[in-house]
Amino acid sequence: MPLLTLSWALPLAGALLLLLVPNKDGSRNGLMRWAALAISLVCFGVTLAIWAAFDATSGDYQMVERLRWIPAFGIDYYIGVDGISLLLIVLTGFLTPIALLSSWESVEKKIKEFSVFVLVLEAAMIGVFVSLDLFLFYVFWDAMLIPMYFLIGIWGYDQRIYAAVKFMLYTMAGSVLMLIAILTLAWMHSEATGAYTFDLVKLYALEIAPETQRWLFLAFALAFAIKVPLFPFHTWLPDAHVQAPTAGSVILAGVLLKMGTYGLVRVAFPLFPVAAV
Repeated sequence: MPLLTLSWALPLAGALLLLLVPNKDGSRNGLMRWAALAISLVCFGVTLAIWAAFDATSGDYQMVERLRWIPAFGIDYYIGVDGISLLLIVLTGFLTPIALLSSWESVEKKIKEFSVFVLVLEAAMIGVFVSLDLFLFYVFWDAMLIPMYFLIGIWGYDQRIYAAVKFMLYTMAGSVLMLIAILTLAWMHSEATGAYTFDLVKLYALEIAPETQRWLFLAFALAFAIKVPLFPFHTWLPDAHVQAPTAGSVILAGVLLKMGTYGLVRVAFPLFPVAAV
């Protein structure tokens, strides 16, 4: 059973199903709340199944799934889990139902849309943690910005628009630099081997000159530093936390801020060890 694919596809499929249920007059708000909670609990069960199936004695990637996606550019649907990502996946599955429950009474408008955005956010966050293809990693990384932007901007407090736009501008600026670095790595692999690849495991073995490492490391490190966030890129965080609804703050503190450190440990440090030192 493709547990890793199920872990992110289930909340995404659930969100799409909720979109199909008409609720303009709010008469199905209760149904929306319970359906979103049920979907998130099923997803949490999948993450627990991943934990149960994980072999803690092995340091290799496990439950690996790989399909050709865009062969011309060496892009695959390539996912797997190891000890670094395992608990973050379980944490995401655990916190999403809590986030939904925390807003059970405080969120009173657009319940359907709120539930959809929380589930899409869960799918994108888990996708980041399971991705072993850098292009796929980037797709999930940017995808999670969209639901969080709307969660803050629609269901936040008085200065929610300011906080949402500031959050988006900061994180998108870092994402653009990371995309440039990812494309550069694929090009460098093509120059060295004659084939493009975004396979993180293959890119670990790529020989990169120290001076080039420094520039690429800075691009990745800046994107991840904004997400942590590290000084002096931290000023978006107080606004986002204060203005976000309770569910947004739970997910922001519980999972999103962990992604910056995860990116450094998973991508930046092992790809550019000389520059990291």
